[in-house]
This record gives sequence, structure tokens and C-alpha cells, in this order.
Amino acid sequence: MKKYIITAIAVCIFLPTSAQRTLNLDSCRALALRNNKQLSIARLKQDVAKNTRKAVRTKYLPKIDALGGYVWTSREISILNDDQKNGLNNMGSNIKGDIATKMLTDMTQQGIITPQQAQSLGQIIGQQMTPLTQALNGFGRGITDAFRTNTTNMFAGSIMLTQPLYMGGAITAANKMADIGERLAASSTDLSEQSTIYDIDNTYWLVVSLHHKEKLAKSYLSVVEKLNADVEKMIREGVATRADGLQVNVKVNEAEMKLTQAEDGLALSKMLLCQECGLPMDEEIILKDEVLWLNEEGQGAKDEVQGTIDNRPELQMLQDAVDISKQTVKLVRASYLPQLALTGGYLITNPNVYNGFQRKFGGVWNIGVMLRIPVWNWMEGTYKVRAAKAASSIAALEMSEAREKIQLQESQGRYQLKEANKKLAMTIKNVEKAEENLRSANLGFSEGVISSTTVMEAQTAWLQAHSQKIDAAIDVEMANVNMKKIYGSLNIEN
Repeated sequence: MKKYIITAIAVCIFLPTSAQRTLNLDSCRALALRNNKQLSIARLKQDVAKNTRKAVRTKYLPKIDALGGYVWTSREISILNDDQKNGLNNMGSNIKGDIATKMLTDMTQQGIITPQQAQSLGQIIGQQMTPLTQALNGFGRGITDAFRTNTTNMFAGSIMLTQPLYMGGAITAANKMADIGERLAASSTDLSEQSTIYDIDNTYWLVVSLHHKEKLAKSYLSVVEKLNADVEKMIREGVATRADGLQVNVKVNEAEMKLTQAEDGLALSKMLLCQECGLPMDEEIILKDEVLWLNEEGQGAKDEVQGTIDNRPELQMLQDAVDISKQTVKLVRASYLPQLALTGGYLITNPNVYNGFQRKFGGVWNIGVMLRIPVWNWMEGTYKVRAAKAASSIAALEMSEAREKIQLQESQGRYQLKEANKKLAMTIKNVEKAEENLRSANLGFSEGVISSTTVMEAQTAWLQAHSQKIDAAIDVEMANVNMKKIYGSLNIEN
């Protein structure tokens, strides 16, 4: 029977906590990194930069383009003009008329025949040469038809290969800019990760702090309630006044208010932590450091973080910006330098322009070299290069200014960590003194040599000392996190 009772008690103890999620700092960081939207955007931008870099690499390689088209025109292209067409179409008639007229005119002028005879002979010759005239006219029309291009319906297509040989350094500059852009995106992702970890660390230690302040408020309330019970007994025995009881009651109310504030603050901070971790805001969570933190092994001073500000993502991003600006100068300059490219391809047309405009597809292979040399642009290139160099100088100055500010942050961070460690050591001593003071006050009150007012003052000092210790320990943790962020070494493993 006893065995069943123990089992039932264990089930009752563990059932309420089975729905709770226990988290430590590393698991909170991992959840935040997995669910942070801005970090997801930064990772997608990094993927964009990676594919952009691959795309720019193809600029070194030859490109093959295919082109096709159809054109209808109201008139066809004509190789012969209208006079030439008319002459060919009437070639027999023109020859007949020219020969007969010239022969009869010469004979008439020489007096061989009379004009009347010439007219009669002309009629006879015309009748005799008619078949020849018709044949020659037909032959002429055939020539005219052979020269027709039949280009009212035109089809054309081509396949063109282009291989850049020299682009003034533009392709090389573009590839270097793409490499730098990929590094810049990686640094941006690193910055987003560190910012996310920094925010989650702040919220995590805020929850831990409020949890311990809640425990402290409960302890303070129990201490004040015990004093209130003792004073009530003394009032009933006549050794204390009602005014003493009212003073203690006020302290009890204040302690209850502090406990309520601590509980509300803890609930809200846990909701914020769940939101940053991507968990439902009403989910019950327990933090590992709510139990382990502030133990003897976990409340000591933190060693000074070692590192260098050169690892800061912000500095790396600014350096990348400087490098990109330098490549931009080269890219602008390349636009005004000679450019050389090799071309080759195959051209096909219908009508076939290479075989008498036949209504068939026909084509030709071609290969060539294309050279572009800017001759005069009214100093446009010079002005643009100067503008790009000025932008590069601005980027360098911004980086120098940022480095100086980060160096100042480093000095301030070291100072804050040292001060936080000193403050923690002082608060630990103050807690020891406050506890001894409260013990002495309680002992004196129980013996009747110390008033309740003195005990309440000792309790207030005890509460303040413990609260300052919690704040000081949190300051040490956050100062340590801040130093890691300053050195750019804040990650899920550190």
C-alpha cells in the first residue's frame, strides 16, 4: 500500500510539470536563430549574392543567341528600275521598230526609194517580223521575271556566338564586386545572428533576474508576515501598540505589492522570451539558470573577454564597401576604354538572298571581330571616374570613423565589465552584512531590546542588498555578453 501511495504522489508531482519546457541559454539561442524573420531574410540575401556571383562568372564565357523573325511588306525589293523593266518587256518591239525605221530612212535619204515605197516596205517588214518580235518580247519578260525578288514575305533567323576578348577590365571588376558582395552578405548574416543572440541573451537574463526577484519577494513577504504575526501576539499581550501593528501591516502590503509586480514582470518577460524563440507566448517554460544561477559556483566574477575588433561584422562590411567602391572606379573607367569581341554565327533567310531570291531557306556562316573605341564624350568618363573615386574616399572615411567608435566601445565595455565585477563583489559582502544585521535584529526583537521599526529597517536593508546582488550579477553577465559582441565573437557556441 505504501508503495502505491509513493507512486501516486510522484505522478502528482511530475504531471503538472510535464507540459512545461525546460530551456537553457544555448537552446534559447538556437530557437531564436531558427525562428528570427530578419535572420531568415539575411540568409536569403546571402543566397542571392551567391547566385549573383555565379551569374557574373559567366561573363567570361561565350554567349550564343538565336534570333528569328517574319516581315510582310506591301512592295517587294526590285533590282531593276521601271525603265529597265519596260525595255526588257518590249525588247522585240523596240528592236523591230529601230531596225525597220533606220533602214528605210537611210534608203529614202539616198533616193533609192520614195517615201511612198518606204511606207509600203515598212508594212511588209512589220508583218514579216511579227513572230520574231513576239519571241523577243517574251524573252525580255522572262528576264524581267527572273530578276524579281519576291520579298513581300520575308523570313530570317540567325544563331550568333559572341566571345569577349577585352572589355577594358569591366568583367574582372564585376567578378571581384560579386565576390565582395557575397562576403558582404555573409557578414550581414553574421551581424543579424549576433544581434539576435544579443537580444535573446538580454531577455533570457531578464527572465532569470525577475525569477530570482520573485523568489526574493516571496522570502521578504514571509519574513514580514512572520514579523506581523509576532507583533500581533505582542499587541494581544499588551507589550506593543496598535500603531506598531499598523506599521507592520503597511510593510506586509508593500511586500505583497512587490511580489505582484515581480510576478507580472516575470510573466511578461517570459512571454517576450517565447516570442523571440518562436514559441507560443502562453507556453509554460522553465529556464535552467532559474535554478542553477546565483549558486556559489555560478555567481563569481567573469574573466575579461579576449579578442580583436577586426572580427566585428560591421567593420568587415565597411571594408567590403570600400573594396566595392574601388572596383566601381575600375568598372566606370572600363566603360570608356576600347572593347574587343569575337563574333561568329549562321544566318538563314527565305527568300534565299544568296541564291537569286529563291523561295527556299538558305544561309551562310560568318565570323568576325568587333572593336569599339570611344573617341570623344566631352570628358564624361573623366568626371564619372572622379565621382567614383570620391565615393571610394567617403567609404574609407566612414570605415575609419566606425573603427574609432568601436575602439571607444571596447574601452567602455572593458570598464563596464570591471565595474560590474567590483559591484558584484561589494554586493556579496553587503548581503552577508545585511543577513547578519537582520539576524541580530530578529534576535534583539525576540528578546525585547529592539523595536519592530528597527527590525523592519533591517528587513528593508536585507531586501535591498539581495536585490542589488541580483542586479549586479545580471550586469556581470550582460557586460560579458556585450564584450563578446564588441569583439564579434558572440555566437551560439560562445
